[in-house]
Amino acid sequence: MSDSDRTSNASRAAEFERWANVFTAHQAFSHPSELHGVLCGRLAAGHRIESPDWLTLVCEHMGLPDSAADESDDLAPFMNRAYEQTLSLLKASDMSFYPLLPDDDYAIEQRLEALVAWVRGFLEGMAMAAGASLGEAPDEIRELIEDLVAISQLADDEDGDEESEQQLLEITEYVRLGALAVFTEFNAPERPANHTPTLH
Repeated sequence: MSDSDRTSNASRAAEFERWANVFTAHQAFSHPSELHGVLCGRLAAGHRIESPDWLTLVCEHMGLPDSAADESDDLAPFMNRAYEQTLSLLKASDMSFYPLLPDDDYAIEQRLEALVAWVRGFLEGMAMAAGASLGEAPDEIRELIEDLVAISQLADDEDGDEESEQQLLEITEYVRLGALAVFTEFNAPERPANHTPTLH
């Protein structure tokens, strides 16, 4: 593993811990990976969420009253930053986006549970944003959605052997690339900031 890969893994692990700490501090009953999945699903399906609506969705998912975002010092700033960061990573040309998941320090059962929660959230977010238009998506996107539905139904009865570890890695990478494929399908490329139309 290269130094850049190690740095990337460490930063992803730290991001999950930050989300988990916010969820713990607010005694949320849901999984941070699931909320991240919902956000990614909506963004990937081409939907953008204004800050008040995003914070309402956050509170709803965490099982908090709507007023929690206003009453807390950290919840709104953290979640607004998370929104911008997630959208930026989905847009990134280097494909550095990654689902919010715990690292290898967690037991394989916990990592599979998080992946399943993320995929369920992603499917929910896509359905909220795209609705019936998903049925008109290209064949490869519809096949991907079917695969994601199957992944969302995986049970956490893995034994934690090397083969299971490898399978989890492969499934996670498939989910990651699948999310990017959906984003590419439903989001038009942005023009460079310095692009100005020319008149002939």
